[in-house]
Amino acid sequence: MRNKIMLAIWIGALALPLAACDEANDGVSAVQTFGPAPVLPAPQHSWIPTVNVATATGWPGGGKPVAAKGMAVNAFATGLDHPRTVYVLPNGDVLVAETNAPPKPDDTSGIKGWVTKMVMRRAGAGVPSANRITLLRDTDGGGVAKTSSVFLEGLNSPFGMVLVGDDFYVANSDAIMKFPYHTGDTKITAPGVKLADLPAGTINHHWTKDLTASPDGTKLYATVGSNSNVGENGIEAETDRAAVLEVDRATGKCSPPAFAIRTGRVGSRKAGHCGSPSTSATSLAIIWCLIT
Repeated sequence: MRNKIMLAIWIGALALPLAACDEANDGVSAVQTFGPAPVLPAPQHSWIPTVNVATATGWPGGGKPVAAKGMAVNAFATGLDHPRTVYVLPNGDVLVAETNAPPKPDDTSGIKGWVTKMVMRRAGAGVPSANRITLLRDTDGGGVAKTSSVFLEGLNSPFGMVLVGDDFYVANSDAIMKFPYHTGDTKITAPGVKLADLPAGTINHHWTKDLTASPDGTKLYATVGSNSNVGENGIEAETDRAAVLEVDRATGKCSPPAFAIRTGRVGSRKAGHCGSPSTSATSLAIIWCLIT
């Protein structure tokens, strides 16, 4: 009986942050919180942190964003399974990565993991990954996809995509894969070839990896998020994390990060590079980098 009571207390306490998701923000509207003289709400103090999670809600039937004057908005395609990224091929075909997080057993264990999964479900992210890329084709230029087909499947939480010549690259959660592509192809059936591993593992806290190519096409750049929020998973888990990795297309060799997110207690951390550990990180400040 005692154990059941304690369990009920724990569940009640852990549910409070979720219950606080819809708390009022001291009457301050979003418009008031930015500009030259922002009005910021007073800080809140509590034993349990407030977690504000936006509930994922689709557009109602016929609903759509309000376009600027002289512009029009319409749905290009519907019925996609958790679409995350879009890539337009040179011939105008639109590729959509339908994806979600891979299994992360060490990131969802214990009481904290249980709460995390509850929050993810509330945000609409608690669904299995479709692990595919869908091709949308607008055959008449009317702004609506007339055909939809599976372009590539059997992937591992894909996110980034880039075409270089006849090589189509996909950044899975754990590796960059290369596939053959010819203009007009609606489906790739050839098996992929792994170009390079990407940091992943059983935690894989920020799992999405975006991808782009250098102007001359000789290098690929893969973004890798940190494996924690404040370094709480230990230093080894941050190897090659919080960085943009440079990968040679010809050899698959991964060079030290082209760019790194600067972190640390009072300064910057030394970025790890393709096999060497990085130093501790307890705070985060993002440096935005534009690859041209």
